Amino acid sequence: MKFTCTVNINKPKLEVVKHFEDPEALKQSQKGFQNMEHLSGNKGEAGATSKLIYDKFDLIETIIENKLPDAFYAQYEHKNMSNTMHSKFAAIKDNETQLTCDIHYTRFSGFMIKFMAKVFPGMFKKQVDKWLVNFKNYAESR
Repeated sequence: MKFTCTVNINKPKLEVVKHFEDPEALKQSQKGFQNMEHLSGNKGEAGATSKLIYDKFDLIETIIENKLPDAFYAQYEHKNMSNTMHSKFAAIKDNETQLTCDIHYTRFSGFMIKFMAKVFPGMFKKQVDKWLVNFKNYAESR
């Protein structure tokens, strides 16, 4: 399953990227996010892994490519699914940035998650759209 989500943020590109790199922004934009723990590799570089800890689950993030301030590409793994997210930042104006996230779910395992992906695929995009709007609100309020 593939989809793209986009949001325009009324802040300069470098400021938006600074917030994108800050785990505090995840706490404010993704309900249930608690903490991020670095696991291996050079922090912020391709191959580095981190554990993203949420109230009800954990994700393992593996950086595929870090070309910030222009793009960040990573894989996210959970026992029931895997996906990649390619986040791209483009300056629209001096004080406006477009954040585009290309999401590609590569694995679903377990009856319930396979069922949800098949019957309600829009639910996954809706969740990412919600997180992007929350991130936009967080970044613009700083």
